[in-house]
Amino acid sequence: MVNIDDCPASSRATWLCRKQATFLADGIYNFTITASIAESIQMPAAIIAATLQDIHRREGAAFLAAHQRSRALAAETAPHFLYGVPLHWMHDWATPAPLFVREASGASFTCVDGHVYADFCLGDTGAMFGHSPAPVARAIAAQAARGLTTMLPSADAAEVGRLLAEKFALPFWQLATTASDANRYALRWARAVTGRRHIVVFDGCYHGTVDDTLVDLVDGVVQARASLLGQAHDVSQFTRVVDFNDLAALEAALADCQVACVITEPALTNIGMVLPEAGFLEGVRRLTQKYGSLLLIDETHTISSGPGGAARALGIQPDLLVIGKPIAGGLPCAVYGFTAALAERMLRARNAAPSGHSGIGTTLTANAMTMAALRANLAEVMTPAAYARMLPLAETLADGLRAAIARFSLPWSVTQIGARAEFQFSARPPRNGREAEAGFNPLLERVIHLYLLNRGVMITPFHNMTLVCPETGIEAVNLLLRVFEECLEEITRR
Repeated sequence: MVNIDDCPASSRATWLCRKQATFLADGIYNFTITASIAESIQMPAAIIAATLQDIHRREGAAFLAAHQRSRALAAETAPHFLYGVPLHWMHDWATPAPLFVREASGASFTCVDGHVYADFCLGDTGAMFGHSPAPVARAIAAQAARGLTTMLPSADAAEVGRLLAEKFALPFWQLATTASDANRYALRWARAVTGRRHIVVFDGCYHGTVDDTLVDLVDGVVQARASLLGQAHDVSQFTRVVDFNDLAALEAALADCQVACVITEPALTNIGMVLPEAGFLEGVRRLTQKYGSLLLIDETHTISSGPGGAARALGIQPDLLVIGKPIAGGLPCAVYGFTAALAERMLRARNAAPSGHSGIGTTLTANAMTMAALRANLAEVMTPAAYARMLPLAETLADGLRAAIARFSLPWSVTQIGARAEFQFSARPPRNGREAEAGFNPLLERVIHLYLLNRGVMITPFHNMTLVCPETGIEAVNLLLRVFEECLEEITRR
């Protein structure tokens, strides 16, 4: 069995601990309980061991018994897909076997065994506006009958551009298939127009699978993340890493005027949520302008803040803006926008380059079906009225989580940004990625997630994030809060 405290601090992924665990014959992972988990819920380690191990084994067995069809499908899929799933991430949930889905609609989904779940994961933001919003589903069906892709602009292009400019206050746009691609292209453009090679990221950041951003700050040294597979080139050569909410460190990283771009989310979201302190993002904008670096804001997760994203709500004007995941209602799509001044520089850089592949773009990007879905989502789904339903309900959920934590006197905290809320195993909300990571407790997290799932509630894996969509109802929120309290009661044996 693995000692959780021995898992490398630089992993940045709780599932690494899981991969080092011993997989038992019945499909349930086993862990050694250590003092870090005991401290997290204020109980002696011996009681924690007896309690968490018993709950974990019981809940794992209950899941396996209730999901015979999912288990059968996993066995059928395994001969041709690694881990029995088409994307290995689908294996990295708290469940002892993959959970296969039959259908999803609105704020819930039904698994192949017929169990219905209140979904607070929502495809890890991909379905932030609900599963298959009706306007998007209609647009996809209509466009599918008229052609899927031609590598030519569709008739929806002009209206999509107008809607993007209106919502996000940037005049020029390009499309990508994923936020990873959009961030990668935006960074390439930034380097091209500035003539600089370095970028700055914040420790604990997440910008998809962009190599330059998959780094950690370990004892003051920039290192490639330990979990990366097949990493060949030294990503630390042109990437500088500083702590979130540390303007002095950022200025030091920018001072030699060699940084093309600072890329950041308005709040860290993938290492546990870390909110910007008052004046931090304004300071980032000021410093990038002072040293001639571009500012790229990745709103892929923080679009939960409101119709224009967190940056616009805070009055921050970036040079580049990226949004992926939910922007086309769940269809693979991302967009990146930029200022008129930057557009002029981009045109000059492209015109000055030799003819040939720019390293930007893929064949299926901006296909007709994606454009139809994007237009429908921007115009009819991603509306102020939708956020007016989502945000108050998320606040109710966050307040309920805080109340439950307080009832059991646990040293945990809750962080919220718009429709997104997360409980964290730390007494106060973290102010940087290192503090957020220090609160990781993989087994405790797994127990809570599996307990919720077995009672009809799903939250986001890898951390403790919840997300509400326009279709989420107060009944689902109340269900989550009730089951969460029941779980805490069992864990603490109150």
